[in-house]
Amino acid sequence: MSKNLGNLMRQAQKMQEKMGEMQKQLASKTIEASSGGGMVTATVNGGQELVSIKIDPAVADPKDVDMLQDLVVAAVNEGIRRSKQMVQEEMSKLTAGLGLPSGLF
Repeated sequence: MSKNLGNLMRQAQKMQEKMGEMQKQLASKTIEASSGGGMVTATVNGGQELVSIKIDPAVADPKDVDMLQDLVVAAVNEGIRRSKQMVQEEMSKLTAGLGLPSGLF
C-alpha cells in the first residue's frame, strides 16, 4: 500500500511541476479582444493581466466619454474571459486522463 502511495505522490509532484511550467508559458501568451467594431482593442495575457489597450482616435470624443468608457470595459472584460478560456483549455490538456472533475481549474 505504501508503494502505491509513493507512486501517487511522485505523480502529484510531476503534475505540480508541469502546471508551474504551463502557468509560466501561459503568462507569455496573449489574447486580443475588441469592442465597437474594433474601435477599442484590449490585449490580455494568460495571467489575466491587461497588457495593452488600443483606442481608435475617432472614438475619443470629449462629448461622449461614457461611450468610450463602455467600450474599454467591454473589450477588457472580453479579453479576460478569453484568457480564462485559454487557460482552462490548456489545463484540460494537461490533466486529461486523470479523472479530475471539469472546471477544477
